[in-house]
Amino acid sequence: MAKSRLESINIINALRRGTVPAGGLERIAVGLDVEEGVIAKQLEYVEQGGGDLKFIRGEYGSGKTFLVARALEIARTRGFVTSHVVIAPSTPLHKLKGIYQQVCANLRTSGEEHAMKTIVDNWLFGIEERLLSVSGNGTEDAVLETATEREIETALSGISEMNSALAATLRTYYRANNTGDFTLAQAALGWISAEPNIGRELKQKAGIRGDIDDTIAFTFLRGLVSIIHAAGYRGLAIAIDEMETTQGLQRNQREKAYQTLVRIIDALDRGDMPRCYFLFTGTPALFEGSRGIRSLPPLYDRINVVQSDAFKNPRQPQIILSKFDTAKLELVALKVVDVYARAYTEPDRERISHRFIRAMIRKITTRFGGRVDIIPRIFLKEFVDILDKCELYENYNPHDTYDFDTEHIKGELKKEEEAVMVVTF
Repeated sequence: MAKSRLESINIINALRRGTVPAGGLERIAVGLDVEEGVIAKQLEYVEQGGGDLKFIRGEYGSGKTFLVARALEIARTRGFVTSHVVIAPSTPLHKLKGIYQQVCANLRTSGEEHAMKTIVDNWLFGIEERLLSVSGNGTEDAVLETATEREIETALSGISEMNSALAATLRTYYRANNTGDFTLAQAALGWISAEPNIGRELKQKAGIRGDIDDTIAFTFLRGLVSIIHAAGYRGLAIAIDEMETTQGLQRNQREKAYQTLVRIIDALDRGDMPRCYFLFTGTPALFEGSRGIRSLPPLYDRINVVQSDAFKNPRQPQIILSKFDTAKLELVALKVVDVYARAYTEPDRERISHRFIRAMIRKITTRFGGRVDIIPRIFLKEFVDILDKCELYENYNPHDTYDFDTEHIKGELKKEEEAVMVVTF
């Protein structure tokens, strides 16, 4: 199956499920050219050794999740490793260990998800290759192993000055792989990734104590970025999504969470986190509400925008997204028709006409209080269903038969969608 057709089917399958496609997002993106260009320029700076960030601000339905997914897709095409973390009660912003753990669990390259093992293996293989190229291919295994362990220590010397456990555990991982002790090797990767319940055997063999906690998670993140770059990748791009949940925490936890953001911003500005890019998302209330970022003036001063008139400047710390409107949704629908044509067959453009698309948007929007920004996910799910029926049945005419009935979707509505749904009696 041709790659473009496979990608097209993946996009349509995701829209059927009401989710953001894993790839090919540029094919259904609308109105984000300027924002994507700014992010691409930032990534260019980061891959040259800088560190940068961007806050993405918008109401529900403005496309924050889509832009984040698109930004990470751009990063992977440029050779970055990416990770997408969603802030939730189980992963609050004020607990750095939990953030670090999720970053490690969700590492993704252009060809692989959950890529921690591949990244570390590529790094170690690169060290061995360099040593062999210098000393010649006749190097004995024991000599190569000793030299590689020295290189691991040298490569992470800056991190080891603050905490030696990362280098010690990576040496243990390397030895365990060489001796075929894959259980120990897996435990070493698990400890580095801050997974819970790692056995005592690893700690004894690695000569380490305790676990990664909030006080050293930031140091380990810096070490991870060093390994990623040395393994041949451009850097690490991390998305921290749905930060607005932080507003529901107790005051001391909120302040700690916002101080974490100050710490990250200052580390990037000092050059302490080279080749690391952060994306943060939140609703306007997170930025301007009494329990939001405004409540910590040092953070608010660092990321506040100069102006938010009609000529928005996405080069400022925040990208402020506008609500989705009818014109944008129509354009997305037309792009989806083109994707569907590559996935299956050319749809009947008379049955799926521009006039029908507008009528369909009106029908669905009416049931959601006129809120076009709320309906894109629901509309696209319904729209793909109609495209399917038009392909499967020659006598199916959506102009005559389509009506939007909310009964079949009530159980799957998100709280924001449910809040504005118009109930009919």
